[in-house]
Amino acid sequence: MALAVIAACQLMVVLDATIVNIALPHMQTDLDMSTTDLSWVISAYTLAFGGLLLLGGRAGDILGRRRVFLTGILLFTLASLLGGFAQEPWQLLAARALQGVGGAIASPTSLALITTTFAEGPERNRAFGVFAAVSAGGGAIGLLAGGMLTEWLDWRWVFFVNVPIGLLIAFLTPLYISESERHPGRFDIAGALTSTGGMASLVYGFIRASQDGWRDGLTIGSFGVAVVLLAAFVLIESRAPDPIIPLRMFADRNRTGTYVVMLGLAAAMFGMFFFIVQFVQNVLGFSPIQSGVGFLPITVAIITAAGISQRLLPRFGPKPFMVIGSALTGIGLAWLTFIEPDSSYLSGVLGPMLLFGFGMGLNFVTLTLTAVSGVAPQEAGAASGLLNASQQVGGSLGLSILVTVFGTASRNETGKQAPDFMAHAGQAQAALFRQTGRMPDPWGDVVLTRGIATAFIAAVAMAGVALVTALLVIRVRRSDLEALNGAAAEAGPAA
Repeated sequence: MALAVIAACQLMVVLDATIVNIALPHMQTDLDMSTTDLSWVISAYTLAFGGLLLLGGRAGDILGRRRVFLTGILLFTLASLLGGFAQEPWQLLAARALQGVGGAIASPTSLALITTTFAEGPERNRAFGVFAAVSAGGGAIGLLAGGMLTEWLDWRWVFFVNVPIGLLIAFLTPLYISESERHPGRFDIAGALTSTGGMASLVYGFIRASQDGWRDGLTIGSFGVAVVLLAAFVLIESRAPDPIIPLRMFADRNRTGTYVVMLGLAAAMFGMFFFIVQFVQNVLGFSPIQSGVGFLPITVAIITAAGISQRLLPRFGPKPFMVIGSALTGIGLAWLTFIEPDSSYLSGVLGPMLLFGFGMGLNFVTLTLTAVSGVAPQEAGAASGLLNASQQVGGSLGLSILVTVFGTASRNETGKQAPDFMAHAGQAQAALFRQTGRMPDPWGDVVLTRGIATAFIAAVAMAGVALVTALLVIRVRRSDLEALNGAAAEAGPAA
């Protein structure tokens, strides 16, 4: 029951990163939102979630993990209720940011609770396997749930659905989860502010660049602020008596490599979900529910691979799974660079998604275990918070970079298609094109597809960063294998 409560929390938080994607057009129409405002429905959540994860993990160490976990769940539930009732764009964006804060408090604490609730060895490994499978599959499940709720009920139910689940988790938490030991310490407010501000500025810089270009003053200023704040964060952490992220954790090359691998893979993963949804709905003409169902195979692939890595990890160590998983992910993304307007779901989407999902599944359990392996109990929250932050910030940065590449490629393709379009367009269509820069199908499908294919080239490079890191940084150490095999032997036949 404790694992069910923790996994349900993680599923709810992960779901909300994607469940709103399919409902965005309905939100835009209902609340009369501009395109820029609409993009912040995603960004407000991601920025708050990724930026405050480090503080959330530290809060659990100091205040008690069950207490902080419960606080995060209640805050997330309240924000979901407010989002469902939003009548103005600013109300929806504020609710999304508040959801991100609640998720940042609950998510790293839920991972840390596994390390204190389950004994080290096979029992904890199985718990991590369930947690990782939920984390990995939650994004695809969110797309399916978003399609069903939007098509059958209303876009507001993508928020309302969290309320009964959150209340149930809050009710069960005191019954089945014990409070962890509170470790003395102080909140590193300066470190929290500089890390949060630095990551938020970095993410905003890429988002701004995707909309207004790299020479825009706010884009350049955001990157400058990010560099200053993140440099200040490193300086503060090196001198703080009780840092939010002890820099000594980076002394372990396997743990540092794990964070880099997660950063690269998450950057590719967020972009893959975003662009494939656009392709299947706008080019293939899938309904919201059909597009959600289309993502179910990737969930199956992730869960299958996660189970394989969980069973074989004690025998082979983390490196083989990181290398093979990152390579499969990159191959799947490279396959997607050949996508064409006349590609079908079976010929152009399903195969790459299965490869991508299997590669991600091999990595999720491995990365989770490696990130918290050998960490002192009082620092488990910080270690898990940094892993989650790597995923969220990597996803935010990656999506922004891919959108920038997509925008440039789309503009170039529009220029190529314009002469043929103008030769066939009527007067009204030509006037609309001059005003908006958008062309109807089939020219529009060509522009969209070529932009998506080019964006996936950048995604391949991101997966390549993960692969190179796994090859050159991660080491299989005999002591790690002996500890894992020893734990399995002590567990007996049940292992």
